[in-house]
Amino acid sequence: MAEPLKNLLDDASIAAMAQHLSRVCHDFDAETFVRVASVDLDALAFKARAMQLADALQASLPTHFERAADALEAALAPADAGDFDEPAASRTGAQGLAGWPVWAMAEHIARHGQQQPERALSALHAMTQRFTAEFAIRPFIVRHPALVYATLQRWTTDRSAHVRRLVSEGSRPRLPWGLQLKALVADPSPTRPLLEALQDDASAYVRRSVANHLNDIAKDHPERIADWLARHLPDASEARRALLRHASRTLVKQGDLAVLHAWGLGQPLQGHARLRIAPASICLGESVELGLTLISTSPEAQTLLVDYAVHHVKANGSTSPKVFKGWKLDLAPNESRAFVRRHALRPISTRTYHPGWHRVVVQVNGVAVAEAGFELG
Repeated sequence: MAEPLKNLLDDASIAAMAQHLSRVCHDFDAETFVRVASVDLDALAFKARAMQLADALQASLPTHFERAADALEAALAPADAGDFDEPAASRTGAQGLAGWPVWAMAEHIARHGQQQPERALSALHAMTQRFTAEFAIRPFIVRHPALVYATLQRWTTDRSAHVRRLVSEGSRPRLPWGLQLKALVADPSPTRPLLEALQDDASAYVRRSVANHLNDIAKDHPERIADWLARHLPDASEARRALLRHASRTLVKQGDLAVLHAWGLGQPLQGHARLRIAPASICLGESVELGLTLISTSPEAQTLLVDYAVHHVKANGSTSPKVFKGWKLDLAPNESRAFVRRHALRPISTRTYHPGWHRVVVQVNGVAVAEAGFELG
């Protein structure tokens, strides 16, 4: 069984933080830090542990913000020069702190640096090179937008890929686990020049963040993504095309016609579709087999994107669709082609299944073409 994620912040993390902060700050209260950080640690979830470590920093660091920021920076390990796909469990070692403990350190900066935002942003610039400051920078965007956007624009050319990624990731309107930036949900215009500066970044790590940021915007302003594709997809490099495909994923699943047209997928199926589902009834943990047949009646080849939506039954008896990726294909003139896909209904933490009739609708280029269903007992 995999180790629980929350154990990435454990007693060893607390001990390492106490050691390195004591090394660089003579008036750091290590005893208080360890005591506060360790309270009911086993019972706390992952984010709650990080917030408790931030509480412990507040109780043990100098109250003067600049002195606290100096100590936190001095306790950091040397910066990580390379890209990383996600923060490592810990890069803390003899030279200083890095990895997950820095989450709590950046949180301290976010909580106590609002009156000195320039110094705080400098600290986050250092910390994001050892972990990420994507959560901590968001309160500064809310309270000091002009300063932060100007700073982020400068950082688009920073030598560190981690800093450049922070520009995009930290300003995402709907960052998971992060403070929602309601002003950017309503109007994402302030981040447009940042994303334009980064969409051809040399680092795939940075470009992936840009794609996720654009996908956030797509959830509230699909027309802006269609416009972005119209301006940036023609003559795009393969790296940019990959970024734009990832940025388009939500709208493609939803069958947004403007986005589908941008990718050459806007024409409805010329022909017929049949969907077969077996067995007709299953229990939670079992699978159904989806059998789809597409029959072309066109004298020309068709480029088709096939997805399917499962309408899950909710507790009140209504249904909610979830779209799943199917197939992308070129269907030859008058060709018939069959596809098979097993779809499992296994217990997962992000969805509660309820018994009842689950309708399955196949979409081709965003248009529903066939449906069937199964009973979940």
